[in-house]
Amino acid sequence: MTKADQLVDKAAARLQEMAEKAAAEGGVAAKLAQPLADDAAFLRKLKPSLVAARVKGEAPTDQEPAQGTVAPSGPQLGKRPKPGGGAGPSPWLVVGLAFAAGIVIAKVLDWRGHAHPRD
Repeated sequence: MTKADQLVDKAAARLQEMAEKAAAEGGVAAKLAQPLADDAAFLRKLKPSLVAARVKGEAPTDQEPAQGTVAPSGPQLGKRPKPGGGAGPSPWLVVGLAFAAGIVIAKVLDWRGHAHPRD
């Protein structure tokens, strides 16, 4: 690796550092983090030795554009709800009320059935 390559690599590393710091800050600076990371990846492709190799036809010239990576500034998921701490009645209460309502409805239907016998 030549001295020029090292200089370009050092500049790309500095850009990547800036991108990571911007992502960690959040806000408007976080929006600039991804473009800075992309620039760092692009700058690494501009090493003089790689450019010379492409000119000579020794390196591929049809590569996809590089995309830099930036770690997310914080957790990507919201706070998790506490298990069982949700709003609403207890499921056992709902089951018990449904069972009691079923018994009451069955008794009423049975009672009404005796009121009008079919024989």
